[in-house]
Amino acid sequence: MINQIKYGSASNNKFNIRSIQSKLYQKRSRGFLLMKQLSLPSGSPLLAKNFTYGVATASFQIEGGAADRLPCIWDTFCSKEGKIVDNSNGDVACEHYTRWKDDINLIESLGVDAYRLSISWPRVMTKSGHLNPTGVKFYTDILDELKRRNIKAFVTLYHWDLPQHIEDEGGWLNRNTAYEFAHYTDLITKAFGERVHSYATLNEPFCSSYLGYEIGVHAPGIVGREFGRKAAHHLLLGHGLAMQVLAKNSPNTLNGIVLNFTPCYSVTQSEDDLKATAFADDYINQWYMQPVMQGKYPDIIKQLPKAHRPDILDGDMEIIAQPLDYLGVNFYTRMHYQASDTDFYHELPHKAPMTDIGWEIYPKALTELLVSLNEKYTLPPIYITENGAAMADEFKGGEIKDNDRIEYYHEHLNALHNATEQGVKVDGYFAWSLMDNFEWAEGYLKRFGIVHVDYDTQKRTVKASGKAYSNLITSR
Repeated sequence: MINQIKYGSASNNKFNIRSIQSKLYQKRSRGFLLMKQLSLPSGSPLLAKNFTYGVATASFQIEGGAADRLPCIWDTFCSKEGKIVDNSNGDVACEHYTRWKDDINLIESLGVDAYRLSISWPRVMTKSGHLNPTGVKFYTDILDELKRRNIKAFVTLYHWDLPQHIEDEGGWLNRNTAYEFAHYTDLITKAFGERVHSYATLNEPFCSSYLGYEIGVHAPGIVGREFGRKAAHHLLLGHGLAMQVLAKNSPNTLNGIVLNFTPCYSVTQSEDDLKATAFADDYINQWYMQPVMQGKYPDIIKQLPKAHRPDILDGDMEIIAQPLDYLGVNFYTRMHYQASDTDFYHELPHKAPMTDIGWEIYPKALTELLVSLNEKYTLPPIYITENGAAMADEFKGGEIKDNDRIEYYHEHLNALHNATEQGVKVDGYFAWSLMDNFEWAEGYLKRFGIVHVDYDTQKRTVKASGKAYSNLITSR
């Protein structure tokens, strides 16, 4: 999932804010607190039996088992002082590496149709470029068990945990990493055979490139505008190359990419503010969408200094724009922008009400996002591959009554329904996240799960939101 922070020129950074606005949200949702359930309009396509509901996780965030894989860039990043708010790491996380059978029992108990997981590249590959049989077996055992229980496996091939030895050779700033990714994709998809229902090449390349290689708040922590667009291009090239591999090795799976979108709203309707906001949208959102869908970068590439532009070789854009079976959309919040005297745009702080991680709650932005994408592009079927909220959960009497999170899901599912009413084809929805986990630069301080994890005992407890989500799914 995305850590939402500022872009463009300096603004009040809400990245580490613990939400004092939760009281406002409770007040706003007071009438909802008695509901404790999720509902959709009668006849909604989201209530159809063939609509896919799932839960999502990522390897580094839940697995632990660090001794049984190669180091990755997040291991290195976590070891650097001040990079992680609570000075934690992913060495143990949720111990999914040893508790995966119990976690699949948990997934099945929720009644979901699908489970979205990611593969740890450094767990399944050796430095010499061969498969690691132990790591492969960990995942094939999971995939076999999911298939036995009729739970569709949605597999993400890259969710940010680049092997450190590849980063040592330049990481995503090195064009060769795109080809290393295609090689890994080739070997692992052959090993998985017919076990997988759907593949995503990348999760949120914006985060990997911008947060990791431009402003440095994510691994590998590189800072400089001359790096972000170059890393992004190699990530997208890797996506295209991997899609070619998937077309050959796994033609019967749904193959696509997962992009995060943070809709950009102008503070005013002035010409300057609207232009700045449009630039922000191109820089943050369309920079990743337009190459995948149309084989070209937004026109703002011409406004960037040459040193900040990606190195595009002949044929690159054609490789990137491979046909998609689906598009994964991750959505959490929106941002506001205005013109700047010193930069292309100026980002403003989030507005109330906010979640515990400091992100505005504005479900209507999901509807407007999907409708706008549907107008701008010829879209494949959409899956909402991540949506959810960090809330300040209270564990009382063995229960977590997270009614604020239930409302968040209720409003966003209905916003999704509204998009389908306006012609957007949506085939599935995944709650982020199955369980509380390592939330990247926030460590273990922010909880997104519909299942509570006691990090001292690793005990899992289904929250009220998990029960409400399960009730919605199983009542169809």
